[in-house]
Amino acid sequence: MKEFIVDATKFNKNIITTAIESGVDGIIISENDLDKAKKLGRVKFIVKDKEGNLTDDYIFVKIENKADEEKAAQLAKAGKKVIVETTDWTIIPLENLIAQSENIYAVVKNFEEAETALGILEKGVKGIVLRTDDFNQIKKISRLIKESSEKVELVKAKVTNIQLIGMGDRVAVDTISLLKRGQGMLVGNSSAGMIFVHAETEESPYVASRPFRINAGAVHMYTRVPGGKTVYLCELSAGKEVMIYDTEGNGFVTYVGRSKIERRPMILVEAEYQGKKLAAVLQNAETIRLVKGDNSLISVVDLQVGDEILGYVEEAGRHFGMKVDETIMEK
Repeated sequence: MKEFIVDATKFNKNIITTAIESGVDGIIISENDLDKAKKLGRVKFIVKDKEGNLTDDYIFVKIENKADEEKAAQLAKAGKKVIVETTDWTIIPLENLIAQSENIYAVVKNFEEAETALGILEKGVKGIVLRTDDFNQIKKISRLIKESSEKVELVKAKVTNIQLIGMGDRVAVDTISLLKRGQGMLVGNSSAGMIFVHAETEESPYVASRPFRINAGAVHMYTRVPGGKTVYLCELSAGKEVMIYDTEGNGFVTYVGRSKIERRPMILVEAEYQGKKLAAVLQNAETIRLVKGDNSLISVVDLQVGDEILGYVEEAGRHFGMKVDETIMEK
């Protein structure tokens, strides 16, 4: 997850308030202004003292020559969070630094510079530090970082097996976001083969829509969280981060407001893509919908062997939610 920080060392109440309302990860503030800034809202304040030093291992490095670049690289490798400012905002120093360390942040002044910095060498900088007097720039960059933080390659997998398997404990994930048609979560018996479960955005003859909810499935299954990691569905609770994806594979982070575990009749859905298996244990109910290959929605009660559904496959196995390059067999 990329960090978004606003530099408010030139104290501006409107800028700080907008930054807090936009969900920034931190605000840089002069130590002389810290007390009045705290009255505006709760957020991580990175404090700059009279000598220019920052708290929380952040450090500014202005790149004016090769020696400055080398200094920044050494600090980043030593674990410092290096905020890089280039005199003419050139990309080359950032490319060189990103290639050596992930602890690189870029000072930018607008949306266009932020977009460029986030895309350098495909992986981009770890975070953006915005200096601006335009609160609209804060809102635009926040949407860029917070609402499109990860992309995965979804596949069209063919359903090979549908099996009623009796009662089990399922997890309904109530998020703090109102989700739209075409959005949902990736869940699976294995992290190597996951199925796209759609949010409850659709009206039903039986229940009203609940666009904040994904009835995600059995407690043992994996789902994706920020940073390419996975967790078990039973680990989700209020305040935890979770990834939401659309049918194009664009993901954003939201938070769990409530996780409901209830005993329900369950159904096993298995599919295959290029010899790779995808499987999920879902609640056997009309309101649980998957996404077909043409992006239309289908209830699990109407699903047939041979249907194409959206899912996700990856090569690596997992150990404690992290990708590992080893052979892991899960049946």
